[in-house]
Amino acid sequence: MARISVFGIGYVGVVSAAVLAKDGHDVIAVDVDPGKIDAINSGKSPIVEEGIDELVRDMVAAGRLRATIDFAEAIHATDLSFVCVGTPSAPDGSVGLNYVTSVCETIGRALADKDAWHSVVIRSTIVPGSTEAACIPMLEQMSGKVAGRDFGVGYYPEFLRESTAIADSYDPGLVVFGFMDEKTGEALYDLNRDMPCEIHKVDIRTAEMVKYTSNTWRAVKVTYANEIGNIAKSCGIDGQTVMEILCSDKKAALSSYFMRPGFAFGGSCLPKDVRALRHLATQNGVQPHLLNAVLDANEAQIARAEALIEKSGATKVGFVGISFKPGTDDLRESPLISLAARLIGKGIEVDIYDPFVKEAFDSGTPGAGRGNESVPDLEHRLVGDLDKLINDAGAVLVGNYYNETVDKLKAAATSRPVVDLTRLHREMVSKDRYEGICW
Repeated sequence: MARISVFGIGYVGVVSAAVLAKDGHDVIAVDVDPGKIDAINSGKSPIVEEGIDELVRDMVAAGRLRATIDFAEAIHATDLSFVCVGTPSAPDGSVGLNYVTSVCETIGRALADKDAWHSVVIRSTIVPGSTEAACIPMLEQMSGKVAGRDFGVGYYPEFLRESTAIADSYDPGLVVFGFMDEKTGEALYDLNRDMPCEIHKVDIRTAEMVKYTSNTWRAVKVTYANEIGNIAKSCGIDGQTVMEILCSDKKAALSSYFMRPGFAFGGSCLPKDVRALRHLATQNGVQPHLLNAVLDANEAQIARAEALIEKSGATKVGFVGISFKPGTDDLRESPLISLAARLIGKGIEVDIYDPFVKEAFDSGTPGAGRGNESVPDLEHRLVGDLDKLINDAGAVLVGNYYNETVDKLKAAATSRPVVDLTRLHREMVSKDRYEGICW
């Protein structure tokens, strides 16, 4: 069992400390508030939460949980520290790091005269880069030691919901942590090895970003549900019934398929339906704030891809894919059509490799080219030979994913700019001639 100190006896700190003690670890809760210290040591919880009073009482009685105001004593008596202090918004809306850096300053001073290995793990919600830019420098400055060599550092976000926090501790939907040294990574894995979900071991910045992504995604879902509810009510419909039915669809509505960063959405349904519902809302006196933002953001993603091509300096671009998604010749509201038209309008030559669209033209399909209203001479821009497309292009734009193109496109990225809107391979990230739109 581990010896753990938890800095910050607030909501997250109390629950974390009590649960860790229940798991058999020796835990010291640390805070600057004597009232909280006294409460813990007398077997009382300083917060209100389902089941926490009994858990704190039992763990204190068992001798596995105590509290102190002495930071140095806590550091020297433990091997792993969790920083669980608050990060309220600064006046400009940025994350407030004063409490976190203050704790790191005190921990750093205590580490200065500790010879044994110690890992400092941040659990407070901080934006990506904060551990590296604020916490580690403070720890190193005050300790006179080097992070990753003389002491460990990690970031381990919590996803506890108030009123169900103890249950969430044992049945989390997500476990993720980042670390800069293997000892800290192993310690965090050991604490989570029996969790009934996948354990994600990543770099520190990714772990920080996952926490913010989780919280803001919840906010978006609440906002979306409210907006749909407002629109539904304006039509005499029960919005809660609508959302309950939507959430019963695990195949599409709640699918992870649409949660993959990449290019803009298009096709015969999504753009027109967002516009139609937005129009209905406005007509009924409801402001569709989120639907407006959806269309604005989709347009901005097309502009983002356009800027990446312009940045390459290429005067001739080979498009891999032009339909709104692979496996179809449907061009209706394809964002790739829109992108190609913009580039052509700026004098950039565009050739296109799209086996499904070309097949439609070659076979004389009556609907060949359906949905194209803005790319001139589309049929004559289609190239059946991928090698020729690559060799003739100053830059290659990957709009759709086709299995048979991956190896050749990966090789192309070594000789010319490749702008990837779909991701050829999971390990590829923006570097040298290769530019991923979101990675």
